Amino acid sequence: MRDLLLGREPEDFDVATSATPEVVQAGFVRTESVGAHFGVVLVIDKDEDGNRIATEVATFRNDGVYSDGRRPDAVRFSTDPREDVVRRDFSINGMLLDVLRYERGDRLVDCILDYVGGLSDLEEGVVRAIGDPQVRFTEDKLRMLRAVRFAARLDFAIAERTMAAIRELASEIHVVSAERVRDELTKILTEGAAKRGFELLDESGLLQQVLPEIARMKGVEQPPQYHPEGDVWIHTLMLLSHLPVGASATLAWGMLLHDVGKLATFTPPDPAKPGDRIRFNGHVEVGMAIARAILNRLRFSNEECAQIIALIQHHMQFGDVMKMKQSTLKRFLRLPKFDEHLALHRADVLSSNKNLELYDYAAAKLAELGNEQIKPKLLLTGEDLIAAGYKPGPGFREMLTSAEDAQLEGEVTTKDEALRMIAECFGPKQ
Repeated sequence: MRDLLLGREPEDFDVATSATPEVVQAGFVRTESVGAHFGVVLVIDKDEDGNRIATEVATFRNDGVYSDGRRPDAVRFSTDPREDVVRRDFSINGMLLDVLRYERGDRLVDCILDYVGGLSDLEEGVVRAIGDPQVRFTEDKLRMLRAVRFAARLDFAIAERTMAAIRELASEIHVVSAERVRDELTKILTEGAAKRGFELLDESGLLQQVLPEIARMKGVEQPPQYHPEGDVWIHTLMLLSHLPVGASATLAWGMLLHDVGKLATFTPPDPAKPGDRIRFNGHVEVGMAIARAILNRLRFSNEECAQIIALIQHHMQFGDVMKMKQSTLKRFLRLPKFDEHLALHRADVLSSNKNLELYDYAAAKLAELGNEQIKPKLLLTGEDLIAAGYKPGPGFREMLTSAEDAQLEGEVTTKDEALRMIAECFGPKQ
């Protein structure tokens, strides 16, 4: 209802009903019980193209105690929609649609059942917990992060009492599983309002709890000649402002963590060296280690972790892109998901000195060279070396790398030329 009233296309529709799970299951051909104990059943259907559609149908209920901070220990089914709504998280998410009236053609707003002030909060742009915010957040601690996400995505304010409850209970977010925290943070980063989301995380006290490494960026000064925008925290927030709606999780986390090693490597100007500046020697390597610890803590997949770490590892290499040998440049341009490396560098530059010369050069070379030149079929393989009489050993890797370098530089163009180059560089066959 929130999205319909805001003129947005809803991602999905959930149904609430007085019918018990048994009645729902008996009323449809295909159902899946995903939480019948809690009154939730999936009704399965297909659209006109044959694609699977799953609609969540929940029985009106009244929840008992949430001893695990996530799910109620017991529920009591109800026939009263008001009783069902008052247990939900936020007023803007607690509105119901009278479908029968809506299908008759009544105005949308006249078909809304609003027992919790959702319409007025939607109009005023406020995220407000239903009832006592401390009770709502004690029931499910993840709701604190959800409040931030909704406020950021919708550009709403968080109601004063709701924000106060978040600040008071922020330290209890640790009872929520790492996976649920990770997924909520990723949504904050990728739903189009990442900068505002992280400002709210900071204001609410949640940032210090879930990502203390990011909170510690505040006050870490940078050399003004390269970073006129300010400290590492301000720079990172500016990067997040360049994340579009629907950005990949790896790009989003790469942007967030690309400078996470700067605090640990901060070196002030040496007063004995006139004109010296702030330096962060080794911040890439240190940042990779810190990021890996964060990603492991949040249970990222190995594949996601590898790409995020790669974004951190290579983000400074753009500084040398115009001086690289052809072989080095081509290896750089063929990094997996190089479009994300480009996007990170572009945001990095736009959030500092705004000089896009290196970005434009790399983008132009990527388009000019194309995949066939960047990653051509190898002229020489290990099998070719064996066939030529070389015995396999530790030196094979160096020989093959030299052959590929020569190929990428355009110095050899055939297998025979590559073999002659190997013989000249590495001596006779052993």
